[in-house]
Amino acid sequence: MPVNYSTAVKTDRMTATRDYHADGDLQIMTAADAVLVTFELTALGGTVTGDTWTLAFDASTVAASEAGTAAKARIRNSAGTDGITDLTVGTAAADIILDNTSIANGQNVTLSSATIQHAPDPE
Repeated sequence: MPVNYSTAVKTDRMTATRDYHADGDLQIMTAADAVLVTFELTALGGTVTGDTWTLAFDASTVAASEAGTAAKARIRNSAGTDGITDLTVGTAAADIILDNTSIANGQNVTLSSATIQHAPDPE
């Protein structure tokens, strides 16, 4: 029988996930794992509502450190340890929404939205 979580448990789990990553960073990467741009999470890391963590950043626009096509992202804690990997990146319908996925070195990259949702209950 599949396991189902109550809304309260999902909220607690997402709050713990946010707290683990607070003051860490979000790295936007190519398919070959080259880091294109890094967004620093705020000290609190964002907000949790129900089963969704909405990330908060020190700045929503930062300069890229490399050139390439944004293909995925990861979130690291303040010690630089990966906590969440293989997030989708795009200009719509992705975990991480950017203004552009074709990135030039030094280009300003704007992050429009970043949310992480609790894994769905199995059906």
